Amino acid sequence: MSALTLHQVSPSPAPLRLTRRGRIVLIGVPLVVLAVLLLSLAGFFHSPAKASDSVADLAVTPTVTVTVQPGQSLWAIAGTVAPGRDARDVVADIVQLNNLDAGTVLPGRQLFVPTH
Repeated sequence: MSALTLHQVSPSPAPLRLTRRGRIVLIGVPLVVLAVLLLSLAGFFHSPAKASDSVADLAVTPTVTVTVQPGQSLWAIAGTVAPGRDARDVVADIVQLNNLDAGTVLPGRQLFVPTH
């Protein structure tokens, strides 16, 4: 008679199965993080250039202060202050210098106006 020895065989673990939600988390989250990283780097590399390399290279726009009179418009102020320049450019400079939202101003308001 032969003696048989029985060995207990442990069952092999079942293969890992991902649900649909698990696949979305496993693949989607890293993709979202990668997209955010790429967008922020793109914003960093496409940001506006700095104005100058040194303070000595910066130019200050010479201005005078003008008080708006009743019935006066930015167009009229631009024509008076810089008759040799295109009035549209001067109006754009006035709007930018004074941080104006619209092209209209109220009487009594003091404006910085470029003198070049």
